[in-house]
Amino acid sequence: MATSQESSADNKPAFEHGRLVVHPGALAALEASGELVDGYVERHVRRDWGVIPEEDRKENELSVREGYQILSAYRTHKSTLIWLVTSRDRSRTDILLPEEY
Repeated sequence: MATSQESSADNKPAFEHGRLVVHPGALAALEASGELVDGYVERHVRRDWGVIPEEDRKENELSVREGYQILSAYRTHKSTLIWLVTSRDRSRTDILLPEEY
């Protein structure tokens, strides 16, 4: 199911992700599910926020425009929840489990 963000004409990244920092728990979860981080990063910068509530989606849209922290959440193929958190200054994106935050 496509969201309004995914259906944009140019589908360019909405923001820079900066340096990627994969925390140990997220790395283990991705390895266990046989997935690479790249697909999640692509979804994140293209404003596919994953499994977050509507209120948080709206907050992310504001954050993209105003330069605040951005958080996406996704489930791996093995159902482990991972977060991608991009800093306000867009210098880094942390990929981590919620308990690693």
